[in-house]
Amino acid sequence: MTSSNYLALLPLIITGYAAVALSVIVVFWRDSRAAYGFTLLSIAAALGSIFIALPHAPHMVTPLIRIDYFSLYFDGLVLVGSFFIALFYQEYFRTHEKRSEGFYILLLLSVLGMLAIASSAHFASFFLGIETLSVSLYGMIGYTRRFRPSIEASMKYLILAAVSSAFLLFGIALVYVDFGTMDFLRLTPLITAGGLTLTSYLGLAMIIVGFAFKLAIVPFHMWSPDVYQGAPAPVTSLIATGSKGAVFALLLRLVMVWNLNNQRTTYIILAALAVATMFGGNLLALLETNVKRLLAYSSIAQIGYIMIPLIAGGPRGPVSIAFFLASYVITTIIAFGTITIFSRSREMGDVENLSDYTGLALRRPYLAALLGASLLSLTGLPPTVGFFAKFYIFTAAAQTGLWWLLIVGMVNSGIAIFYYMRVIFVLYSHLAESDVYPEVPPQRPASTIALTITTLALVFFGIYPGPLFHLAQAAMKIVRF
Repeated sequence: MTSSNYLALLPLIITGYAAVALSVIVVFWRDSRAAYGFTLLSIAAALGSIFIALPHAPHMVTPLIRIDYFSLYFDGLVLVGSFFIALFYQEYFRTHEKRSEGFYILLLLSVLGMLAIASSAHFASFFLGIETLSVSLYGMIGYTRRFRPSIEASMKYLILAAVSSAFLLFGIALVYVDFGTMDFLRLTPLITAGGLTLTSYLGLAMIIVGFAFKLAIVPFHMWSPDVYQGAPAPVTSLIATGSKGAVFALLLRLVMVWNLNNQRTTYIILAALAVATMFGGNLLALLETNVKRLLAYSSIAQIGYIMIPLIAGGPRGPVSIAFFLASYVITTIIAFGTITIFSRSREMGDVENLSDYTGLALRRPYLAALLGASLLSLTGLPPTVGFFAKFYIFTAAAQTGLWWLLIVGMVNSGIAIFYYMRVIFVLYSHLAESDVYPEVPPQRPASTIALTITTLALVFFGIYPGPLFHLAQAAMKIVRF
């Protein structure tokens, strides 16, 4: 390998070596604060190395990994999201789990898996990345081992992730049998030429099912509410942002490059999944009184929205997806960050019942305002970045004449207003004198700074989306292998 190869791979190299180094360090020196600091520095270094890798993109490092503006954009989203989420971990584990050194090793490994997925140019590297991510998440979800729902959530994720991996493997095997390669570049002309056999259609369908499990697309969403509820709040944030973002990035590249959205069979499958996901997520959220489960159903619906430009394609499709994912990362960090801070008042589990948030604005007005802002962004109301995220995905559908799916998306956005506003009304309602509410612990500097920065970004890009849109546009200019 040349020096150019190493420089292009720098974000993955730094993250991988950091995970190995921390594994060795904690054997001789068990200090959760040191592990926390090392993790933050490692993620920051990997994020900074993207600027070193940029001049070397696009670059086919090996037959397995491609580094280009597309992959580096999503690498940046993963690393920025992971850095801010990591800021909440130390505070959370002060009350929930004293020995947290091993958790930071798992965090770095999960980030490595996400980076590998976003940079994959071969089914082998994709599968290695998805398994690295999944195995790390098993441990992270069940890390608060004294809390039984956390262990149950970990086991559910383990079983259903294994099922999704089985679908992926069978699908990859069928594609290999029909085409004789697992290299995305070599598969491109074979798939886009049309005339696919039953074997290849079945293989592609099974691969789509595997992706659907990972992204919690209806009807493969069963694991999501239970895992969101049982997992520690910061881990839930990582699953909702980095994990889904990296997987969707690769799905976007495959659909766009292989022209799957313009092939009748795959178009029908993707459209049916999108409609079911939007309605399923939003209608189930209407009945939910558990905040974490409500956000799980909201996350399912958001994936449905983002499938609209995936199906629509066109020049605006990939750009609107890239913008939407950035918006969703910012918004979700704020939502789960406030839950994380609130949950420090409990030694086991999180503060998740909607009634516990009654009158939060009277007890901690700043915290309530941040949570309210994130919910407004998820709703798609101005002046938040979520407004432009919805605007761009609906514009992508309109530009390609996909009016029926645009109408479905707008109807579902209207449904979502009810359950988001219900939470906001609870935040600003009066306290009942006869009820006992959870204590809201004081905010610490790290979490306060993290939430403030992300909220400022949410409002800034909601007023002036240009910089983020142009960044997404530059990254999506060439979506190929």
